Parts: sequence; C-alpha cells; structure tokens
Amino acid sequence: MVIVQKFGGTSVGDLDRIQNVANRVAKTLQEGHKVVVVVSAMSGETNKLVSYAEHFSETPERAEVDMLLSSGERVTAALLSIALNEMGHKATSMTGRRAGIVTDDKHTKARIDSIDATPIKSALEQGQVVVVAGFQGINKEGRVTTLGRGGSDLSAVAVAGAIGADLCEIYTDVDGIYTTDPRIEPKAKKLDKISYEEMLELASLGAKVLQNRSVEMAKKLNVNLVTRSSFSDAEGTLITKEENIMEQPLVSGVALDRNQARVSLIGVADRPGIAAEIFNTLAKDEINVDVILQTVAHDGTTNIDFTVPTNELGNARSIVKSFEDRDEIRSSDFNESIAKVSIVGVGMKSHAGVAAKAFSTMAEENINIRMISTSEIKVSMVIEEKYAELAVRSLHNAFELDK
Repeated sequence: MVIVQKFGGTSVGDLDRIQNVANRVAKTLQEGHKVVVVVSAMSGETNKLVSYAEHFSETPERAEVDMLLSSGERVTAALLSIALNEMGHKATSMTGRRAGIVTDDKHTKARIDSIDATPIKSALEQGQVVVVAGFQGINKEGRVTTLGRGGSDLSAVAVAGAIGADLCEIYTDVDGIYTTDPRIEPKAKKLDKISYEEMLELASLGAKVLQNRSVEMAKKLNVNLVTRSSFSDAEGTLITKEENIMEQPLVSGVALDRNQARVSLIGVADRPGIAAEIFNTLAKDEINVDVILQTVAHDGTTNIDFTVPTNELGNARSIVKSFEDRDEIRSSDFNESIAKVSIVGVGMKSHAGVAAKAFSTMAEENINIRMISTSEIKVSMVIEEKYAELAVRSLHNAFELDK
C-alpha cells in the first residue's frame, strides 16, 4: 500500500516528538508500505514567525508573510528526514515547490490548482520516504504561497489524491471522531467510520478535528481518510464514501459551535431586491452568513435575523449601519450570547421524525430554540449560550449515541 501520513504541530512539537514520528513512520515501512509524510511546523512556530513580521509592520506584505511562514514546515520536514536517514531509512524532504504543488495567487490562503506528482512518485520508486513540507505551494509565477488554516491537512489529502494513495492518515492529539466533544459529554463514543457528508457537516458546525476544506477535497478525489492519534496505537476513524459504511446510523454526532453571533434587522424596507443587496454586501466583505430567518411585520416591512461568526460581527455591524443610515433598515440588534447545536446523520434521509425528536428534547429541558436550519442530513438550532452544554448532553442521550 501507498500511505500518506500527516503529522500536525503538536505531533512534531519538539525533537523528541519528531523522533516519535520517525519511529511511527519506520513501523509503517516495516509493514511493507510505501510512505509519504506531510508535516506541519512545530507547535508555536507559526505564531512566532507572525510576531516577527508584525514587529516590523502591522500589515506586512502577504507575499512576504508566505515566504516567512513556509519556513516553519521546511524545518520540520528536514529534521524528520534527517532522523529517518539516521535510522537507516532513505528519506528525502521536499518543499511545496519540489513536490509540484501549484496554487492560485491568493497569498496566505491560496487554493491548490494542480500537483505534478512526478517527483514524489519517482522518489517512492527509488525506495525513499518522501517528507513534504505541508501548508505551502507556489503560484504560476513561482512565488511561495501558503494554504491558510488547516493547510497541512489539505496538502496531505491533495498529495494522496495526486499519487493515488490507498490511504491518507491524519495524525493529531485526539484518537478519532467522537459522537460529540468528550469534554462536554464523557459518554461520547469514538466512531469507527463516518461518511464524507457527515464529516463535512460536523466540521462546518464546530467539530475541530478536521477542517472542512480537507474533507471536501478527500470527497472530490475519493481519498480514504483516517484521523488518529500520534500518541497511541488506537485505530482511529475512517472517513469514506457513504456506500462503504454498512449500517447507517440515524444520528452520527452532535456538534456545538459557540463562535456564533445573531444579527437582527428590524423594519427592513419593503422593496424587491433589498435582501439580495444586504447579503451581497456581506458576501463582498467575506462575512460568512449561516442561519437566516425572515418574518413579515404587520406594517409591511420585513424582519431578518441571521448568524455570523463572532469574529466577523464587527464588520457585519458596519455594513448594517450603512443600510440604517440610508433608512433601508429601521433598527438593528446584535447578540453574542448564543450557540448553535446540531445533530448530523445520513440516516435522516430515510427516517421521519428526527427533527421533531430534537425539538421535543429541547422543550423537555425548557431550552428555547431561537432559529432553525436544516439540510438532508442535519438539524441546527440556535439557542442561548448558557444552555449549550445541556443541549449537547440531552441530544446525545435522546439519540442514544453512547450505545
């Protein structure tokens, strides 16, 4: 088998942990597999490099920031390669450039356009372990770019797809995907398998194990993805096609997102296109609008409520004020003391009554649901933040996810 193994910042946090990664890679080699390793910068390194840049400028050139930040992963890749060679395993480190990773021009949050897998495949054929510096590539002009948050996961999945790897393992400090956050509900169970669709929903709804960009790419490239711990031999969780999972659970998990703020627009002008104008303006400022609720008032105006990430609320306020100044909105209100709790499961497609059961569970706990959003495989409810953990535990129990 050809296996891509990705190790995050905590997994390569110091020299001892890099040696631990080398030992794990050596074990995989001894089992007869070919291995490509994708590494992040050592934990804390990227923040340190950012602080160096900000010492000289509050708004450093993004292209120069990319050049700077890419060095963190290069250090890790070289050190791991040195460790593997010392153990008797032929290894070569590759930057994003040498690995053939070509991106668009959006510095600090580039997207991968293509990968020329020839250098990696050639090294594998020569019996080498390939250690790729994650999080980076080059644009068509040959300038270094970085992929933004979760970029090393993205590098690993893209490389796995490009070389036709049998498996892509994402090693972190947790040992898989759980039915919910075990810190909130100790009875949470680790899942053996989960579909791409469910994982995408969980990732976008607040589950922090994987970024949804990497799951989207795994689905697109049909890469079998496993998330597992660097610090144990536990099996981990396989993320794969829905048809590869024999028994489809009704609900697979409960997600909680506290990074939400509610925006209420009261007395929105009664004219065609006003909602489109408001949301287009928010989109141009790259504000990620989530749940939307619209009601018609008695005077013919409209009230619109929606949620945005808390860290984007300031920009949303400014845009809303611009519409108020033009008398397109009578008044507005903002609430950061909310949370979004969601249930996710592909089994919802073929079972009725799932949403009703979720709403009944909230009612039994006297939790008032402020807003609701649904899709084919998820139900999301916006509630007061103080009830967030109670809601998670109640839903987890109601759908018997501990069994």
